Amino acid sequence: MTTLSVVIPAYNEEDGIAEIAHRVLAVRDALRQVNVDDLELIVVDDGSKDKTVEIANSIEGVRLIQHEQNKGYGGALKTGFGKARGELIGFLDADGTYPPEYFPQLCEEALKGSELVIGSRMAGAESEMPITRRIGNFFFANLLSLIGRRRVTDSASGMRVFKRDVLDRIYPLPDGLNLTPVMSTRAVHEHIKMAEVPIPYSERLGRSKLSVVHDGTLFLQSMIWTALTYNPVRILGLIGAVSIVLAVLIGVGLVIARLGGTTELGAWGVAAVFTALVAVVAGISLFALGITFNYMVTIFHKQPIRQGLFGKPVFKTPLNHHFGWMGTVALLGGIVLGLGSLIVGIGTGTGAEGIQRLWLYLLAAAMSTLVGVQLIIYWVLLRVLEELGQREALTQQDLGK
Repeated sequence: MTTLSVVIPAYNEEDGIAEIAHRVLAVRDALRQVNVDDLELIVVDDGSKDKTVEIANSIEGVRLIQHEQNKGYGGALKTGFGKARGELIGFLDADGTYPPEYFPQLCEEALKGSELVIGSRMAGAESEMPITRRIGNFFFANLLSLIGRRRVTDSASGMRVFKRDVLDRIYPLPDGLNLTPVMSTRAVHEHIKMAEVPIPYSERLGRSKLSVVHDGTLFLQSMIWTALTYNPVRILGLIGAVSIVLAVLIGVGLVIARLGGTTELGAWGVAAVFTALVAVVAGISLFALGITFNYMVTIFHKQPIRQGLFGKPVFKTPLNHHFGWMGTVALLGGIVLGLGSLIVGIGTGTGAEGIQRLWLYLLAAAMSTLVGVQLIIYWVLLRVLEELGQREALTQQDLGK
């Protein structure tokens, strides 16, 4: 026997709670057609100050749970999740924006094998979503697709059905409106089987509690911080790689200009040189930091590294194994270039051209030296983390367990 428990968080929703509750209860027969035998409707009142409690309590078939104080959208949902008795748990908002008539379709996908089914407002169905929120949801969905390497069209949808046993894998979840993007981010990185069902979206009843700027910023921060706890190198490594590519392009441009006969950098040339210096040092720092954090995440979760910058190994041996010799080459190259530049500069005098050539080469030498030192430091650090990560497995192997 399969039961669907639907959780509706409600805070001052006297205008819409009765209609949405009756609409949810009305799908009971349609649920039976997809082999869902029973329906449980839980309304979690989150400290409402209007008539939400009285209205919900008067509806037959509603199980009302009350918070004495407001805990937030996510807090109300989590209370409902904890009290639900169904093998399948669904939720939607109390404002009438999501269509409960689509719960049978979401449940059907879940019974086919999906662990989390999202009602997607961005997958082509009719939508009355304001343009600002549509742009925001498009951005967040594509951001999650980028950092999670898995296509998601609606990362913040407030209508979902999931199997009860995935809660341990997607917790902890926040108490605020950012519960849904965090749930999506965790689900992607936990490799939970996800599916999306296109649903229509309606204008809400009553005044919206969502702030585009405040909550949009919260969504962005929550998704990034959550992703960093699983696969730091995907975010830090991408930023670092972009910085390194920028530095290389600037360097190539300067070389081409030099070969073309340009002897004076000018204001823009000087700015480009310093931009390249900052970009390459910062880029390597961020890239190596991302790899370092991935090893730390592996040790914390006691699992092999499952992610990475590109989702699968690019080299036969991890790139960080090469940091030692790469750093040594860069360090020695910087020292040789610096000493050579000083010798040439002193030997050719201190004229304007000599000074310009001297500081430019010295700057390149300093950059190479700094990069070399960085790579060597991270090589040592990563070797230590790798040893710590393998200690338990090697111990069990040596003991024959």
